[in-house]
Amino acid sequence: MPKDKSLVAVALITSLFFIWGFALNLNPILIPHLKKACQLSDFQSSLIDSASYIAYFLLPIPAAQFMKRYGYKGGIIFGLLLFSIGAMLFYPAAAVRNYAFFLGALFVVFSGMAFLETAANPLITLIGDPKGSAIRINLAQSFNGFAAVSATFLGGKYILSGKTLSEADTKSMSPEQLNSYLNHEASAVQIPFVVISIVVFLVAIMVWRTTFPKIKEETHIEKEEGRRPLSVRILELTKDKHLMSGVLAEFFYVGAQACVSSFFIRFSERVAGFAEKPASLNLSIAFGLFMAGRFIGTLLMRFFNPVKLLVTYAVINIILITAAVNLQGAIAVYTLMAVWFFMSIMFPTIFSLSIRDLGSKTKLGSSLVIMGIVGGAVLPPIMGRISDASNIQVSYLVPGVCFIGILWFAVKNLKVKKVEMVAGH
Repeated sequence: MPKDKSLVAVALITSLFFIWGFALNLNPILIPHLKKACQLSDFQSSLIDSASYIAYFLLPIPAAQFMKRYGYKGGIIFGLLLFSIGAMLFYPAAAVRNYAFFLGALFVVFSGMAFLETAANPLITLIGDPKGSAIRINLAQSFNGFAAVSATFLGGKYILSGKTLSEADTKSMSPEQLNSYLNHEASAVQIPFVVISIVVFLVAIMVWRTTFPKIKEETHIEKEEGRRPLSVRILELTKDKHLMSGVLAEFFYVGAQACVSSFFIRFSERVAGFAEKPASLNLSIAFGLFMAGRFIGTLLMRFFNPVKLLVTYAVINIILITAAVNLQGAIAVYTLMAVWFFMSIMFPTIFSLSIRDLGSKTKLGSSLVIMGIVGGAVLPPIMGRISDASNIQVSYLVPGVCFIGILWFAVKNLKVKKVEMVAGH
């Protein structure tokens, strides 16, 4: 295939990392925003993460089966169309200010993202020179980090109003005034999500019109493996203790990332008295640390054992979370922001360790690890319940426990000397 066309295909696949990174990291903005607009408790607002991440549990294997029949390109186009439709549904959801409608729209968006992530992670390593696969995955991950910074910055600027009503303010308003305020808050998501929908649809058209390289990805052994019943193959893989410990570690990691990010603005307001917009700016800086951590972590892995680095980062994050739970004021917020830097290498390192030595079962094993992302659906509601029953600061013990789980997984893999990064999230 001509080199220029191959570069176009790589650029489009890399853009997918930006697209899902942008959508994923709008959740920390949507949670405080819809909490206001729909008058929710912390537990109820955490269901935004649940509606989003549950798609990752339900869709990876169907997505893999879909792409087995229609190819990576078909899977990507279908995922982008789902994404575009889900984003467009935000307009009517805001018009009627119905929280269940918002959650349904998010589920459609993230169903599309599950297709994109199932396709893009292996595809970015398969397109182009095999010697450059590590460079391509690291480049794609950097766009994922840039998307996180962009989402929180733009979301904070164009979605958050910066105006939060106190209980006294709410009581002093007439029903008509309160309803007008809530409708105005809800409508803030309409234009941003319509723009996102249009952009994603245009990317789908570009993918449709682009010729992708022919990829020989299945060996004879893999084809024979694929002929066996899916249920039997999954059951066999669930007996692989190493793989399942990796699925659990990924469950802990994504749960921790969702918890730390989603309640950060709420934490900043309650613990340090930051208003919404300054808090969202700090969140953008935190994601900037995450992006920097990806670059620095990739560099450090050339000189240090990646597993030992994972152990070190997990220990540091346990210490930082413990400090953030016990400190007061701005210092607690800044301590929490440092957690992002040390989360940066965790997803790709855990993923790559989990699927080591799976051979012909690697693709299905990868789908199971991706399903571990459901931690982002399960753990934030637990954190929300604790916050409602106690306070937001105490609830941050939940991601602290998650980092202990990641430490356990890393210690179990200390004998591994070399890890080849094969995925980004």
